[in-house]
Amino acid sequence: MMPMPKAKHFYSVKTTGVYCRPSCAARPKMENVGFHATAAEAERAGFRPCKRCRPEREALDYAIGETWLGLSLVAESGKGVCAILFGNSRTALKRDLRDRFPDAVFIETGRALAGFVDGSRFAVDLRGTAFQKEVWQSLRKIPAGQTASYADIARTIGRPKAVRAVAQACAANPLAVAVPCHRVVRSDGSLCGYRWGTERKKRLLAREAA
Repeated sequence: MMPMPKAKHFYSVKTTGVYCRPSCAARPKMENVGFHATAAEAERAGFRPCKRCRPEREALDYAIGETWLGLSLVAESGKGVCAILFGNSRTALKRDLRDRFPDAVFIETGRALAGFVDGSRFAVDLRGTAFQKEVWQSLRKIPAGQTASYADIARTIGRPKAVRAVAQACAANPLAVAVPCHRVVRSDGSLCGYRWGTERKKRLLAREAA
């Protein structure tokens, strides 16, 4: 792997006219190498993206590990955490991530995941339609230990007739726990479906209630 100066994320090679990620398999001579903080900076300097490592594509760091909610995956962009997913296998979790971000490059890390599923606060990078993000932001305002119905959320965002659309936005949520769709229940207070399983929803609500 190419050694990178602090805060520099790409390198260019003046003999080939391309720029690469530090993980690229290319091994240029150091006297021909320059460093850049962003892909745009490298391109402004006149370099074109490497066809091998595709540095113009967004890179997402991700980690997979066991948490108190089972096997989990957390992915992070330069803006914040963009996915918190649960699953039964590493393969399924990686497939889910690829399906959600088909144009990204993925870099697996050994990051600990406990803080992302225990209610800690961190920057998030919400990806979705304007309506979905409106619903998700509303969900983030539900205090831990409390619940709301789909109808409550629809009224909160000023669209009282959009109950079904609110439910669909909850189902599309890529940020389990951080966007607490588990706090949404039926109008009679009973539990409804949860993308990552009703048992996880019960555990989350019970923990928050305590």
